[in-house]
Amino acid sequence: MLTSDIRSQIDAIWNAFWSGGISNPMEVLEQITYLLFIRRLDDAHTLEESKALLLKQPMAKRIFPEGKDAVGRSYDDLRWSRFKNFAPAEMFTVVGERVFPFLRNMGGDGSTYSQHMKDARFTIPTPGLLAKVVDMLDHVPMEDRDTKGDLYEYMLGKIAAAGQNGQFRTPRHIIKLMVAMTAPTPKDVICDPASGTCGFLVAAGEYLRDKHPTLFNDTSARAHFHHGMFHGYDFDNTMLRIGSMNMALHGVDNPDIRYKDSLAQDHAADEEKYSLILANPPFAGSLDYENTAKDLLSIVKTKKTELLFMALFLRLLKPGGRAAVVVPDGVLFGSSKAHKELRRMLVEDQKLDGVVSLPAGTFKPYAGVSTAILFFTKTNSGGTDQVWFYDMQADGWSLDDKRQPLLDENKLGPYPEQPLTEAEHAKNNLPDALTRWAQRDTTERERPRTAQSFCVPKADVAAQGYDLSINRYKEVVHESVALEHPLEILAKLRQLEDEIQAGMAELEGMLK
Repeated sequence: MLTSDIRSQIDAIWNAFWSGGISNPMEVLEQITYLLFIRRLDDAHTLEESKALLLKQPMAKRIFPEGKDAVGRSYDDLRWSRFKNFAPAEMFTVVGERVFPFLRNMGGDGSTYSQHMKDARFTIPTPGLLAKVVDMLDHVPMEDRDTKGDLYEYMLGKIAAAGQNGQFRTPRHIIKLMVAMTAPTPKDVICDPASGTCGFLVAAGEYLRDKHPTLFNDTSARAHFHHGMFHGYDFDNTMLRIGSMNMALHGVDNPDIRYKDSLAQDHAADEEKYSLILANPPFAGSLDYENTAKDLLSIVKTKKTELLFMALFLRLLKPGGRAAVVVPDGVLFGSSKAHKELRRMLVEDQKLDGVVSLPAGTFKPYAGVSTAILFFTKTNSGGTDQVWFYDMQADGWSLDDKRQPLLDENKLGPYPEQPLTEAEHAKNNLPDALTRWAQRDTTERERPRTAQSFCVPKADVAAQGYDLSINRYKEVVHESVALEHPLEILAKLRQLEDEIQAGMAELEGMLK
C-alpha cells in the first residue's frame, strides 16, 4: 500500500505538470515512465559494478560505456545517481540533450523495455519541474516491488480518473477475479493480445508470487517467469512503453511486450503457443475484410471485431489452453450467422466452462455497454458437459459514473480479509463468484435456476440455438400477491369520493 505521503507527492507532481503546461495525463505518465526507466538502468549498472568488484573481474555487461560521449561529456553523468545531484539547470541540459538521445540511440539494456524507448521524447518544460520530479522519484524505495508497483498503479488510476484512455484500464478487481478463476501455474505461457497497460499480465504475476512463492527457488521456473511466461501485444507505442514499465516495476525482468495489430497481422508464428489468455479487447465495431488477418477469417467469416478477437484467442491457444475474456453481451445472443457459428464452436468443438454476466455499469464512465466474461478451454474435440452461469449483480462499487466503493477497502475484491455478511455480499459478489466457480463440477450442478448461479446441460444450450445469455435459462419466481375483489375496490373508491365531497362542502360553509 502506498503511504499518504507518497500519494500526496504524486498528486503534487501531477499538479506541477498541469501548471507547467502539460495537461495531458498520458504525457505526464510517459515522462515519469522515461525517468523511471533511466533510474532502472542506473540500478542495473550499479548491480553489475558490485558483481565485478566482488568477483574482482571486469564488468560483464556495461549499460553506460566508459569514457566520454561525442561532446566530451562523461557517460557517468548520464546515470541517475550522478545527475540527480546536479543543479536544476545543469540537470535539465544533461537529461534533455544527453540522456534522452542515449536512450534512443544506444538501445538501453537490450530488454523489451529499451525497445520501446527508441522514440522517447523529453517534454518536461522547466528545470524546476524536472528537479522536483527527480527528487520525488528518488525518494521512492525502488527495491520494494510492492511500493513501486503500487506507485505505478496509482498513476494509471489517475489517467482513468482524468477520463482519458480509460478504455485501456479494466477495473483492477475484475482483472483479479479473472486471474483467480483461471489460477495461473508456474508452467503457463500467458498472453494478452490487447495488453494496454498490461494489467492482466501484472495481476497474473502477482497471483503467482502469492500462490506459488517457491517457483523462484527453482532456476528454470524462475527463468521462465522472467523471460518466457508473459506476452502482450498492442498497436499503440505509448501503451507499449507504459505496459512494459508496469511489468518492470512489478518485478518481471524481460516480458515479451511488442507491437502487433492483433486483427490485421497473421499469427502463424504464435499459433497454439499460449496456455492461458486473459484479455479485455477493445471492441470497435467492424473492420474491412482487406484489413483483417486471413487466418482469422478462416475461423469465422465476419467483420465484427468482437468475433474476430474470439477467433484470435482460439488460434493462439494450444490444445488444453484456457481463456478468460471480456465480451459485449451481443456475443452471447447475437443472431447473425457468424455469432451463432462462433458460439456453436465454443460449445461443440471446444469446452465452454462458464459465463459470468457483469453488472451494466462495470465499465462506466467509459462505456455503459453490458458485458460478460467467457471462460473456455481449447480442446478441438468438444468436452462441454455443463455450462456454469453466474449472475453478478454488484462488484463492490457503485454502478454510476462515479464508481465509488460501497464497502471498506478490506472487504472489496475477490479476496476480502474476512467472510462477507449477506448484506455485504449484496454489494460485492466477487468472493461468492470465486467460491462457486470452484464448485461448478459438484454442488453447483444441484442448484436451481432461480439461484444466482447454476449449471445448464449442453443439450439445453444447443436447444436454445447456443444462446449464452443467462436470462435465457434463469427462472424467476414471482411472489404471490393477494388481490382484492374488484367490487371491494370500487366500494372503497365510492367511500373516498363521499369523504372528499363532504370535506368540500364543509370547507365551502366555513368560507361563507
